[in-house]
Amino acid sequence: MKLHFLGTGGYHPTERRHTACLMLPEIGVIFDAGTSFYRVEKLRQTDRVQIFLSHAHLDHIVGLTYILVPLLRGGLNHADVYGSAATIDAVRRHLFSPPMFPVLPDYRFHLLEEHADIPVPGDGVVTHQPLPSHPGGSTAFRLDFPSVGDVPARSLAYVTDTTVDGTYTEFIRRADLLIHECNFSDDEAEWCDRTGHSHTSQTAALARAAGVGRMILLHVDPQLDGDDPLDLAVARSVFPETELAEDGDVREF
Repeated sequence: MKLHFLGTGGYHPTERRHTACLMLPEIGVIFDAGTSFYRVEKLRQTDRVQIFLSHAHLDHIVGLTYILVPLLRGGLNHADVYGSAATIDAVRRHLFSPPMFPVLPDYRFHLLEEHADIPVPGDGVVTHQPLPSHPGGSTAFRLDFPSVGDVPARSLAYVTDTTVDGTYTEFIRRADLLIHECNFSDDEAEWCDRTGHSHTSQTAALARAAGVGRMILLHVDPQLDGDDPLDLAVARSVFPETELAEDGDVREF
């Protein structure tokens, strides 16, 4: 199964990175709906998508407006959106406020508080955990698949917009793949507590402590540029299996 990194930046898009969105096209699972969400339709392989929103900040939800045409034309039959009660309320009342966007796409909204385990195609299950350290809060997601025949069990965790604080270490424990925000390099670590984000060495320490298989960093501060804005050598000195995602990257999962 292929995991597509559609948007790997934070706050606002740049020439190099759009804001947050990950997709597993074969099963129609999407995490967050940032400015990169326009790339979903080209990759879509299913007539249903399940969209899991970490929170309601604009760089994670604005792309929900982009799916109107596929829904109206009928190529996409169902779009299920999962988020906390506060997130879904903000999406419905503000993003789709009639003066801002007068036609509400035919989304089916689901409150995370009402679902402990959310089934996805392929016998997968999505679970979730609140992340309180980001302003307004956020949500971490974990996707687990059981072993099938010669294919072993596998899991990924998606954690964005949070300060590394130890509250979710067990939630991501031994995930095969940890996808974690890293908004700042260590040189700008002082901004983490002020903004509710993470920096390079602390994400690496978390990955090591949680015993994950590998880690891919994203949600990079758009003010940082260059090929190595987070100083991967620092991360790899703590947790060697660390990568930095770029828009358009595809990984086997």
